[in-house]
Amino acid sequence: GQPLAQRYRVIACDMLGFGDSAKPLSHDYSLLEQADLQQALLEHLNVEQPMHVLAHDYGDSVAQELLARHYETRADIASCVFLNGGLFPETHRPVLMQKLLLSPFGWMIGRAFSRDALVKSFQQIFGPQTRPTESELDDFWSLVDSNHGQRIMHKLISYIPQRRVQRERWVSAMQRGEVPLRVIDGEVDPVSGAHMVARYRQLIPAPDTVLLPEIGHYPQIEAPAQVLKHYLEFRDRLVSPPRKVACS
Repeated sequence: GQPLAQRYRVIACDMLGFGDSAKPLSHDYSLLEQADLQQALLEHLNVEQPMHVLAHDYGDSVAQELLARHYETRADIASCVFLNGGLFPETHRPVLMQKLLLSPFGWMIGRAFSRDALVKSFQQIFGPQTRPTESELDDFWSLVDSNHGQRIMHKLISYIPQRRVQRERWVSAMQRGEVPLRVIDGEVDPVSGAHMVARYRQLIPAPDTVLLPEIGHYPQIEAPAQVLKHYLEFRDRLVSPPRKVACS
């Protein structure tokens, strides 16, 4: 985030149920509420200008909701870039852990989730050359472990069925084409890699997509310099769009 913060005002918060934010036990975690909270934060910070959204994974769904609200004049989005995430329910390939959490025994599975289980699932979703270091794994684990996040994992996973409900509204917002969009995607991610981008290119008019070869589910951690480069290119082009050359 440092290089971004040198150029832009960056606002990022841990969403409800994540990182150091509160993780209430008897709460129904909803993507719509997460979008409400992001908007409340912007209001609290007196941000009035249109915002540029950079999202990943669960955040992609919140960004899709904000984009839909933009077209309903309930949000003001200047641009949106999606990193790896399940933009379309039909191409999302859940890992075993997600399937278990969605089952009736999800609450038990979540409580038994350990650093070792995290390491195992991360081995499946990172690129072969860009596996996380032990200290990165410690950081990831502390984000889960903070405020006993294991106890609500089965609650957070409800975003998967929620996405199915919103699919038509979200996809049609993405197809409108007035808000510039780009996808920067780690290609070898088994959850939302190249197959998700192929679907994006089928559904979205004039699709702007960047595939990062050999990179998995966490491009911002596996290949931060590449993500930054492709993000800044996108932002620079918004300021000075490429001149259309007339063919004579």
